[in-house]
Amino acid sequence: MFIYQDLLARADAQNPVRVGLIGAGKFGSMFLSQVPTTPGLRVVAIADLRPDRARAACAEVGWTDDLIGDVAFTDDAMAMIARDDVDVVVEATGNPVVGVAHARHAIREGRHIVMVNVEADVLAGPLLAEEARRAGVVYSMAYGDQPALTCELVEWARSCGFNVIAAGKGTKYLPAYHASTPDTVWDHYGLTPTQAKAAGMNPQMFNSFLDGTKSALEMAAIANATGLAAPPDGLAFPPAGMNDLSHVLRPASEGGQLSAKGQVEVVSSLERDGRPVFRDLRWGVYVVIEAPNDYAAACFRQYGMNTDATGRYSAMYKPFHLIGLELNISILSAAILGLPTGATMGFEGDVVSMPKRNLNAGEVLDGEGGFTVWGKLLPARTSLERGALPIGLAHGVTLKTDVPLGQPITWADVAVDETLEAVRVRREMETRFGDA
Repeated sequence: MFIYQDLLARADAQNPVRVGLIGAGKFGSMFLSQVPTTPGLRVVAIADLRPDRARAACAEVGWTDDLIGDVAFTDDAMAMIARDDVDVVVEATGNPVVGVAHARHAIREGRHIVMVNVEADVLAGPLLAEEARRAGVVYSMAYGDQPALTCELVEWARSCGFNVIAAGKGTKYLPAYHASTPDTVWDHYGLTPTQAKAAGMNPQMFNSFLDGTKSALEMAAIANATGLAAPPDGLAFPPAGMNDLSHVLRPASEGGQLSAKGQVEVVSSLERDGRPVFRDLRWGVYVVIEAPNDYAAACFRQYGMNTDATGRYSAMYKPFHLIGLELNISILSAAILGLPTGATMGFEGDVVSMPKRNLNAGEVLDGEGGFTVWGKLLPARTSLERGALPIGLAHGVTLKTDVPLGQPITWADVAVDETLEAVRVRREMETRFGDA
């Protein structure tokens, strides 16, 4: 990125990049831990439903009393966004409904916004990103999270002249996980509920990682930022280690498991029988590339790249991601360079609500990671054709009809508050970008 010298110059001029953080949970706390050692960066305000919790989070990550005393703590995110001394807003709530409202307010107020909130981005990102571009502010993915890191690999590959065959991340996956609930999630992680509670781990949030919803959301975000396709019938989660990426993630017509070149996919760190994958990519991201000519393919071999049997497909990967510890890159890129670290450009992928069991009319959906639904990635066009309910709006809504296991929940199946801003923005986004 080559921004550190600019950052030092900002520090010398006593003109720091000023940040307003919304949400001081795990991601926010990881970001806050880096602030004291980053010159030229200052957090001026933190908005959280519990300001006392946000203040305690700062102390827990090592902030001094003086540093904490310089921060304004509030439970009013909208007022914080409107502060004159905020250059960049970080939206880290994970709530898609409030995330849409916060993003639009930041854009109206002329603030750059870093969307840790991938749920909100997938719900209405194309419209939010367009509004930001028109307003002359940056709307950015959060560096450190896997979507932004994957987009960086795609950008690298394309800028080098390679054809991108596949891109995505790794995760722990078995088909049975789609039915996981907050009551069963800790069994899959090898923890007891007591151990998880002592560590401050939220069962619904961690269940969204396990049941496939978070993977679907992140792949939709990557598809919408890069133009890569969503798989025709959802993520396949093929088992694949670092050595096998270019073999597994090539077109089925050439012996791989992709429906076509140029799509997103998640690889599993577990074989289908539960055995660990050799050199798994559970915590990392990857891009599979194709050599554009024989000379480049020969270079793959000469420089030790892992390739498939043809020698034409290879993979570049990053085995780890550091979540909020890397968020500074997005903030500084927006404030200093005026550029996002990945941003929604279109509507390629969507995440639809799938029942975890047979659901009955009158039941209330409990959203991402809950007891009732999980999120499945589909091409946006397929989602719209089916009238599918996006996972971001599947919380606190009541079913009007029975929905059997295996059938996507539709808008017609639920009672939706059409006056809700997130619903109105989503409807407008579908109309504006659905035929793109």
